[in-house]
Amino acid sequence: MQSLTFTRPDDWHLHLRDGAALAAVLPDTARRFARAIVMPNLKPPVTTVASAAAYRRRILAALPAGLSFEPLMTLYLTDETSPEEIAAASRSGFVHGVKLYPAGATTNSAAGVTDLGKCRMALARMEALGLPLLVHGEATDPAVDIFDREAVFIERVAIPLLKDFPALRLVFEHITTDHAVQFVMAAGENVAATITAHHLLLNRNAIFQGGIRPHLYCLPVLKREAHRLALVAAATSGNPKFFLGTDSAPHAKSAKESGCGCAGCYTAHAGIELYAQVFDAAAALDRLEGFASHYGADFYRLARNSGKITLVRESWVPPATVPFLGADPLVPLPAGESIAWRLQP
Repeated sequence: MQSLTFTRPDDWHLHLRDGAALAAVLPDTARRFARAIVMPNLKPPVTTVASAAAYRRRILAALPAGLSFEPLMTLYLTDETSPEEIAAASRSGFVHGVKLYPAGATTNSAAGVTDLGKCRMALARMEALGLPLLVHGEATDPAVDIFDREAVFIERVAIPLLKDFPALRLVFEHITTDHAVQFVMAAGENVAATITAHHLLLNRNAIFQGGIRPHLYCLPVLKREAHRLALVAAATSGNPKFFLGTDSAPHAKSAKESGCGCAGCYTAHAGIELYAQVFDAAAALDRLEGFASHYGADFYRLARNSGKITLVRESWVPPATVPFLGADPLVPLPAGESIAWRLQP
């Protein structure tokens, strides 16, 4: 197969940042994806419907002429989120989920949930209204090994959460382990998961090949090869519980290559091409459309897109850096390495 035409995809987990950073990265996503679930971990975080509406206006204002893109907004869950704010989000028509960041789990998560018990009224309202909870599924107990944080979260948080709120619609975002795959598969139809391209392509050895490679550092971190293979099997299985979420997370080069580098991989510049490479290697290109274009829309109860995109089998090499914040660029993944598929303009 030398070309592949299919329904224009959506990105169900995306970081767009704000201001100049937003303007720099938004075109990469809008050229490929019709819609994206936009993460709310700004400074300050997007905790209300009013702040989500304002952020949405800034995104649309930054969209270059000639590109079509719909931002799907989310709220940042805190210990103080009220059931009234959840109800307002459900009525808004533009807020499509509420994000659970355990406090300290990842970038800009300091304002996240310290005790899920404080959120019971908000969670009950979400369950009643069908508003999805989008989970960064990692335990933050410092005694837990970083490579075990996802598995421990499942046991300590996710299983009890669904026991208390069995009808809660939950997206386990950027899953990285076979433990998460099995958890999602065993759960009801109200539980789904997103998978990133970098977790499908790379295992944890990649971070240390030839020295420390800070641009491959993300949270959750890359895992063992056995877990990568489990993710590939889930993504390419045709199971509608698993769908595309890039978790593309732009950070300036200086912020990544520092004494305490930021977590996140920038993949929006090849946000569908990298997935095509994975599905091609697994002899599953016929299942890419479902994973990228159908299953996420179905779970979020949105119409599937009507437009099409075409990928061609043509190798290309992303630039070493792309413009970002003035003289401080960002380094895309995989900078300087060939990608086998290209988006046809």
